[in-house]
This record gives sequence, structure tokens and C-alpha cells, in this order.
Amino acid sequence: MWAKARMYYSFQKIKKGEKKMDYNSSYAAAQAAASGVMAVYYIICIAISALCIVGMWKVFTKAGEAGWKSIIPIYNGMTLFKIIYGRPAKFFMLLIPVFGEILMIAAYVRLGQVFGKSVGFRLGLVFLSPVFLLILAFDKSEYVGPILEGTL
Repeated sequence: MWAKARMYYSFQKIKKGEKKMDYNSSYAAAQAAASGVMAVYYIICIAISALCIVGMWKVFTKAGEAGWKSIIPIYNGMTLFKIIYGRPAKFFMLLIPVFGEILMIAAYVRLGQVFGKSVGFRLGLVFLSPVFLLILAFDKSEYVGPILEGTL
């Protein structure tokens, strides 16, 4: 009943000369453009993620761990903290709200340190981690072991 009334009302509007809304020109073009931009964005994100996985796989292999550990979500963080600090339990400290971000920055700095990298390279790991992770993965540096607790 309501559908008939609504259809009758809209028909009466058109009959009186009111203009119908045109959805086929600018809205469709804008939606198509936005969809194209989002598709390109998703492809770029997937490519960067794949490069990060490859980089972590090689870093884990260089440190003497199995590479497949880099693709399991929580286990990869625990393994990374085992490589850096010698104990994986410190990974769970990332759950503390502000301290977690600071600890992750320190973890990237120490990741560069356990492979004998300079301060500039460590800053690169903090700010451009996908790029410097790939550089760390494919260069000739060697893993020296976890960092003791008293040093940075």
C-alpha cells in the first residue's frame, strides 16, 4: 500500500513538471574515478606488504630463525623480539598503550644494532622501515646476537 502511494506521489511530481534527479552523469564518473584510485591504492598496499614479508623472511633467516615464522602474526613479533632482546616475552609489552610505540621504535633501533649497522641506518629502519628492512635483508651484514639489557 505504501509503495503504491509513494509511486503515485512521485508520478504526480513528474507530471507537474518537477525535474527528476539525474544519476547517470557526474555521480557515476566520480564514483568510477574513486573506485579506480582505491584499486590502485590497494594494489600498492599489497605490494608493500609482500615486500615487508620478503624482507622479514630474509632477516629471520640471517638471524638463524626459520623464515616461515615471519608470516604468522603474533609469532613473528615474538621471534623478532627473541632475535633482538634474547627473550620473546618482551613482545607482550607492546600492548601497553604509549610504551608500546616507544618500545617498537627501540626495537627497530636495536634490530639495526644486532646486525652491526650505523646510527643513520637505524634511523632509516625507524622512519622508512620497509625500504631499510629490504636493504638489511639483502646486504652482507651478519647477525651478532641479542643485545644485553643494559645497553641501547
